[in-house]
Amino acid sequence: MLVKSYAAALQGISATIVTVEVSCSKGIQFFLVGLPDVAVRESHERIISAFQVCGYKFPRNRIVINMAPADIRKEGSSYDLPLAIGILAAAEQIDASRLSHFMLMGELSMDGSLQPIKGALPIAIKAREEGFKGFILPIQNAREAAVVNGLEVYGASNIKEVIEFMDGKRTLEPTVVDTRKEFYERQQSFDCDFSDVRGQENVKRALEVAAAGGHNLIMVGPPGSGKSMLAKRLPTILPPFTLQESLETTKIHSVAGKIGGNTSLMARRPFRSPHHTISDVAMVGGGSFPQPGEISLAHNGVLFLDELPEFNRSVLEVLRQPLEDRIIHISRARFSVEYPAGFMLVASMNPCPCGYYNHPTRQCLCSPGAVQKYMNRISGPLLDRIDIQVEIVPVPFEKISERKPGESSATVRERVIAARKVQAERFAAYEGIHCNAQMNSQLLHQFAVPDAAGLAILKTAMQRLSLSARAYDRILKVSRTIADLEGSERVEVRHLAEAIQYRSLDRENWGQ
Repeated sequence: MLVKSYAAALQGISATIVTVEVSCSKGIQFFLVGLPDVAVRESHERIISAFQVCGYKFPRNRIVINMAPADIRKEGSSYDLPLAIGILAAAEQIDASRLSHFMLMGELSMDGSLQPIKGALPIAIKAREEGFKGFILPIQNAREAAVVNGLEVYGASNIKEVIEFMDGKRTLEPTVVDTRKEFYERQQSFDCDFSDVRGQENVKRALEVAAAGGHNLIMVGPPGSGKSMLAKRLPTILPPFTLQESLETTKIHSVAGKIGGNTSLMARRPFRSPHHTISDVAMVGGGSFPQPGEISLAHNGVLFLDELPEFNRSVLEVLRQPLEDRIIHISRARFSVEYPAGFMLVASMNPCPCGYYNHPTRQCLCSPGAVQKYMNRISGPLLDRIDIQVEIVPVPFEKISERKPGESSATVRERVIAARKVQAERFAAYEGIHCNAQMNSQLLHQFAVPDAAGLAILKTAMQRLSLSARAYDRILKVSRTIADLEGSERVEVRHLAEAIQYRSLDRENWGQ
């Protein structure tokens, strides 16, 4: 008897339907074809053990299984469930009439229990697109898949439940998630707040400007000045997720297997902080079977690189293209995948190897030229993509000992949301442009044109501070954001003056 069950293969953050065709006839051989990898081929032993524990017999027949389309590689152990159910249906041990209505995915343990899978959300989206009535998967992934409306999602804890459900002997309750209610309830919950930070008002202002315009930012300061503490609080002032952004980000984390068992949609923007020993592939994604890297896991959120000069130079250089294109293409001989990579880059670093260059009370012990050599670990093209460069000094005792809390994240966030709303209206007619940081030269000349007084102060600053030519566009972008925070339609002198302060590393005499 020939039967068909249905599963899915992941390609990037999308899914492709896989038809599991099982033929059971006279004989004793077992064949599994359709470009399965080692984990899929090993399913044979897991299925035999699961059947024995659950009281079913593996058919003593000639079984041929084809996983179509046969030119797409099938990876991982999540095909165990559709293979097992297809074998029982082909051997006429269970009713096959309902197989065509359901998508099946799940890894089998030796005792028949179902283990969680990767990519439940994009698979559920594909199942709905293809008109399936329901999706049966491990109970640990049920809430994640139940985000998709118009699809019945059934979570099962073991294969026996699925078999009895197919035979009509058991009823599985579909998992129902009030997506919007849970999403909006969890948006405001954070573990930290800007009010925890004492002092550093200029740096908090720089972070507010960066959040309002989507600007990349680097903080330079001695050890213990609060760089990491401030960076970790940046997501608390970023605009809340839209449902579309949340869905896209959740799909990436689902494919990477980073979704918790009780999570449906991600409600907070991701904050990724990889260690400086990270490899190129781990940063941008890839591998034999390409997986999302840190830049994709930080999509619609923050990628924080602490101690930036300590990162391998090749790792930093691969960031240049994603920072511009907001997408990463991973190509292999047989196929290529595409992952979104629209993140805010936030970096921190010491000013020199010993960490105390420009420190107000401690002396720098570095040899002549060591500061510049340390800075040269970061290439000019990468710094060119960082709009805001701010120096941090240690907080004095008087500020640390203050009991009065600082401005809360909620207050700052309101101003950021208002500025982003202005930008959304401004760039509504421009596809792919959502915030000031994404403006090209043409849009700069249209929306960030300074008046005569502004041009004069900008010219003076570039001459006196020896600012590089690349600083010009960055200053205009940042000044446009500062004007938006104030609700000003024009870029004025005070906006330009503040933006000029955020180009510390562009000064030719810095570190000399």
